[in-house]
Amino acid sequence: MHAFDVLGDPIRRRILELLADGELSSGEVTAVIRREFGISQPAVSQHLRVLRDNGFATVRAEGTRRLYAVEPGPLQEVDLWLERFRGFWEQRLDALATELARGKRERRAKDAHSRNENS
Repeated sequence: MHAFDVLGDPIRRRILELLADGELSSGEVTAVIRREFGISQPAVSQHLRVLRDNGFATVRAEGTRRLYAVEPGPLQEVDLWLERFRGFWEQRLDALATELARGKRERRAKDAHSRNENS
């Protein structure tokens, strides 16, 4: 399965968001996902399996619990692929920052002018 096929599912993205904060048991993940998405425990388990089988998550046994964690490798590959497109939104963000700064300068000048007129 291609990385974007794995990440294209909102439930799997949410699971990765949960795991980004640290290792969680399958029960903890299942509780959140069932509450937020209203799906069954077997369905959550299937999403965890897809993440694990495609290298996005690792699992380790601790007694009867299964603890899941993010595996950063595939996410780094996605980040590398996105690198060629990053310039598109960085240019737009830079332009927005310039416009915001220009607006602040104009407001300060206008406020200073108003204060001088009222003095």
